[in-house]
Amino acid sequence: MAKFCYNCGKQLAGNEKICGSCGASQQSEGVSARTGLQEFDYQSINRNLKIKNSQSVVVRGAWWVTLAAVLLVILTTLEESPLYGMHPFTFLGGFIALGSLVVALIFRARAKKLSTLISGENVVAAWQLSQEEKAIYSHYLFAHERSKNLLILGITTFLIVVIFGLFILLIDEGKGAMLVVMLGLIVILSLFALGMPIFYRQKNLHSDGIILIGRKFAYVNGFFHNWDFPLSGIQKVKPIDKPFYGLYIQYYYVDRTFKNTEELFIPAPPGTDVHNLAMELGQ
Repeated sequence: MAKFCYNCGKQLAGNEKICGSCGASQQSEGVSARTGLQEFDYQSINRNLKIKNSQSVVVRGAWWVTLAAVLLVILTTLEESPLYGMHPFTFLGGFIALGSLVVALIFRARAKKLSTLISGENVVAAWQLSQEEKAIYSHYLFAHERSKNLLILGITTFLIVVIFGLFILLIDEGKGAMLVVMLGLIVILSLFALGMPIFYRQKNLHSDGIILIGRKFAYVNGFFHNWDFPLSGIQKVKPIDKPFYGLYIQYYYVDRTFKNTEELFIPAPPGTDVHNLAMELGQ
């Protein structure tokens, strides 16, 4: 695990007792009596780690899409425009503008929350994974997500074959077209189910390896998770030894009428007090 000065955030070469950059002691007097966790100057550390607010990128993209969609709507109302009177484009532009505006507002709120982790304002604990720890974490998530996706794909494919098969047996015309649609749908779902774990594995392998844990949200190797909105919260938190040493967090949220849960398997370097951290988050 990379080590950083508790005062200025400069990366250390080894187990120095004094920072060569600012001269601050690296001894354990910075341990919090309340949490048992090392207190850091997170703002300085995060500045050196160069954490990017990934949610802000989505916000900027959503604003540009909203602007382009509004422009499309305007062009359909101007007599001089080649799109004048094309009402399907008006409807499409309005729908896209509304959708991207909602995305921009949601991710703007997420960006503000993530910024409080990056600044250290809401951080309970933080560390950075080594390349080996990051590889173990990435490959575990890949295997976990792939097995889950294959199960869902199998069930979905069975239902598609049953539903489309009944239509093919009952209709007199268009059986070939119906078969093509069925096979195309299965291929698309298969590409998604098999491709997304590969995409996320590559993204995890090339992310920054930084872990920032807050009471209501967390930044895990480039991905932001939060459970502070209405009808959401931590359902379970505990230290784990398998598949690696670290912290397990299960949080829930309600989407329309359904309760959904998300699981976070967060690796931690040996010596990290994940027991105290679990107690802190579980309060």
